Amino acid sequence: MPEFLQIGIDAFQANPWAFIAIPFISAIVGWVTNVIALKMMFIPIEFIGIKPFLGWQGIVPSKAHKMASIACDLMLERLVNVREVFQRLDPERIAADLEKPLLQMTKDVVDNVMDSYQPGLWEGMPQVAKNRIYKNVQRETPAIVSSLMTEMKDNIESIFDVKNMVINNLMRDKELLNRIFLETGEKEFVFIGRSGGYFGFAFGIIQAMVFLFWPNQWVLPVAGLLVGYLTNWIALKMIFLPQQPKKIGPVTVQGLFHKRQQEVSADYGALIADEILTPGNMIEEIINGKLSDNLIDLVTRHVKSAVDEQAGITKPFVVLAVGGGAYKGMKEAAVATFVANIPEALRHIEDYAQDAMDVKNTIIDRMQQLTPEQFEGLIRPAFEEDEWMLITVGAALGFAAGVAQLVFMFGGSL
Repeated sequence: MPEFLQIGIDAFQANPWAFIAIPFISAIVGWVTNVIALKMMFIPIEFIGIKPFLGWQGIVPSKAHKMASIACDLMLERLVNVREVFQRLDPERIAADLEKPLLQMTKDVVDNVMDSYQPGLWEGMPQVAKNRIYKNVQRETPAIVSSLMTEMKDNIESIFDVKNMVINNLMRDKELLNRIFLETGEKEFVFIGRSGGYFGFAFGIIQAMVFLFWPNQWVLPVAGLLVGYLTNWIALKMIFLPQQPKKIGPVTVQGLFHKRQQEVSADYGALIADEILTPGNMIEEIINGKLSDNLIDLVTRHVKSAVDEQAGITKPFVVLAVGGGAYKGMKEAAVATFVANIPEALRHIEDYAQDAMDVKNTIIDRMQQLTPEQFEGLIRPAFEEDEWMLITVGAALGFAAGVAQLVFMFGGSL
């Protein structure tokens, strides 16, 4: 009998359960290292430790701005055209939905302007006369709003920066950024964890055979390193490759993520429409975003024009009575009151806007038509950005587990 074979038999007889346990321990190591490596991609949300190097932050949250930019670029390039979805809004329908809040808004505009520039006159005016003025202004307001909305639609890029909105929301809510990847690739992440166990067991059998006939102390730590490395590497490859279905004998294989394109599209479309590209977020960006000054200019022009139209042929007498500076101030006061009431008024059209713009179904339909290369861009950046780190972490954890395995099973010596 060859000497190496006799050595293996003697070693097995001396400690059989230690060798039998190796594949099972290797499976646990593969599963645990994969799960921990995945967790380290997303948690903790904020850096824990002493910056810059002594500590950890999830890979995705640590690169929140870049990840958010990637997610936004995909949406804008492949899935959502801002001008297109805003063109689906009907200005007259919006004006009709805003009728009730507009009634109060115009009343506030009239009261503020008159109280500021003709307080005595306004205070002493009979209520019947005041109501006539209110109704006159209110009658014209829907047309003003419809005209304003039409111009906003036609110039939406000048008042609404969708990329700024998406990035700011994801930077502010890193948990939501994580969810984009976690919910989109939920089944793939489960597979990565479980596959670590499957592959770990298979590698463990090889590891036990090597260790049986070559019982050097370094075999288990090195094997642990390889298990941690290879289980992550193979799992990542199986998720994304091959992109197209490929026949291998009687079996058709395709990357797990690509197999689920229809399902993933539905989940992704719902998440983006319900959490990011919502009418509420859009209204907030239009009113308070970095292009909000352009909206103010647009509103100012329409409201001042409306004031002049209301003054009509009496405008010269009004200017003469209150003064040119005061008349200008009256228009500016009207604008200020109108702008202050816009956010609350627009809340009344959120349900209509969500149905009309139909962002959810737009995203789903277009995602389902993406090529495999384009579709992979949804989740691949989360891995691709620091894939080497994910694999390295798995290898390091596997090496540490191999050392622990050697100590606990053999007391650090053979």
